[in-house]
Amino acid sequence: MSGFRERLAWDGDRGAILDQTRRYLMIRPEALMGALASLPEPCRRIAFSSLEASVFEQGSDSARAYAAMGGGGEALLATVAATAPQLGWGVWEVASLPGRILLTVRNSPFAAGCPSAMPYPVCTPIQGMLRAVAGMVFGRLARVAETDCAAMGAPACRFVAEPAG
Repeated sequence: MSGFRERLAWDGDRGAILDQTRRYLMIRPEALMGALASLPEPCRRIAFSSLEASVFEQGSDSARAYAAMGGGGEALLATVAATAPQLGWGVWEVASLPGRILLTVRNSPFAAGCPSAMPYPVCTPIQGMLRAVAGMVFGRLARVAETDCAAMGAPACRFVAEPAG
């Protein structure tokens, strides 16, 4: 399997970066996270929640494409973990246990992009992507929690995924 960056089509004439039909956008994390951090509460929490839901929806499409490459749940987790750094989403270390997936992310762009320390976890895009992938691995909806966040002072961001219900 080729690496994610090798699969990208950089179409300068159309101003697009594509992985097959999936379009990508390059944006500085400080721009995204600064905009979110500047929102008043509770608008900020709503925006973080909306971002998680949107990445879950769009990430499910990406996860289905990765799963189509074959190999089952463990291969899907390995593919997503290998792709994350190529997207600039930090370095992912995944552990798959019976009924649980543990994810540690070092150098999360979402945590690093926050203009100041945050009172709660902010890596909702990672949470959304993990929820999409975990649902495919478990064969049913998953719930994901970010248990530690570098934006709150933790050395790394940590997530736990479990089957929902």
